[in-house]
Amino acid sequence: MLKNISPIISPELLKILMEMGHGDEIVIGDGNFPAASVAQRLVRLDGHGVNEIVDAILKLMPLDTYVDAPVALMDNGDSDNLPPIWSDYEKTVEENEGAKEFELVERFAFYERAKKAYAVVATGETAIYANIILKKGVVIQ
Repeated sequence: MLKNISPIISPELLKILMEMGHGDEIVIGDGNFPAASVAQRLVRLDGHGVNEIVDAILKLMPLDTYVDAPVALMDNGDSDNLPPIWSDYEKTVEENEGAKEFELVERFAFYERAKKAYAVVATGETAIYANIILKKGVVIQ
């Protein structure tokens, strides 16, 4: 055990976060996301929801400040019915990093981007269109 690290962060995920460099991306997929078939490196956190994992990651990893949108969501294609979990993500990101822009990525383009991500986290999230990509920034001391 270590102090000040969420128990949600497994040793495997901590190692991956440490290995990631500036500009690398990590995907946190909902329970329906094809994580195993797209991942270069797969971390299973099936007992947790996406938002709580995003919160735990952002306590350790900064978002990229050199891009317009360091957070990407899988677009549900219905701007009149946005997934409620997206507002949770906005609050979580703002609490950890301040206000950031979010990019919407078409579903199949999201899958292709996920194939290039440094890692994919598979979760037990039941909300639909709850998939998110975080782009790692620079740690400044």
